[in-house]
Amino acid sequence: MEQPLRIAIVDDYAVVIAGVAAFLADERIDVVETGASVPVVSDVDIVLYDTFGQIEGDGVDLVDFVRDSGAKVVVYSWNLEPQMVTQALAAGASGYLSKVLTGPEIVAALQRVMNGEIVVVTGDDETSVGGAGDWPGRSHDLSSREAEIMALITQGLSNEEIAKRAFIGVNTVKTHIRTAYRKIGVTSRAQAVLWGVENGFKPDTLRTLDPALLLRRPPQPPRRPAP
Repeated sequence: MEQPLRIAIVDDYAVVIAGVAAFLADERIDVVETGASVPVVSDVDIVLYDTFGQIEGDGVDLVDFVRDSGAKVVVYSWNLEPQMVTQALAAGASGYLSKVLTGPEIVAALQRVMNGEIVVVTGDDETSVGGAGDWPGRSHDLSSREAEIMALITQGLSNEEIAKRAFIGVNTVKTHIRTAYRKIGVTSRAQAVLWGVENGFKPDTLRTLDPALLLRRPPQPPRRPAP
């Protein structure tokens, strides 16, 4: 029997990580490590990089995981904009998977990555409402996209910065904001930020390791500067 895949799940929100780990619990996968804004230290096959609420340039970016880990990096996201996929692969990711995929579909895609393929499986259009996994604000009926925009608002991004980050139009951002504000009962940016801080939208910094599965990855040799 083949050994289970060993993966680390990386995201800045503990509730998101827990949702992904629970979703994969019945699959042939060992979740060895979870963490936020920190390089992976355990010996894993794949780093599953969840993009929820991520800001490029803050903490540890995708390129850091690709550069500093011997594992393959696969992006796991609701955001299926082609530019996001292109950017991730250009940064060195070995795959880009949609969160609409079932557990067996994810396992099959990760096995293909382990066999050396670059795998992009975007599935259908976003169906985050009622989907698997978890995210801040779901109990308030926020969709994953609305929640992600709320996370970016809580972190201080403007509408224009959010649009650039998510590769969507500013008017689309405004539409999501109006819908989210109505659901959470706020009417201003300041109220939204306060609500976000009080309701789990402030990024976490916790790393967890499973002692039963842990194998520490040996230190990587120092990188030589490019000539």
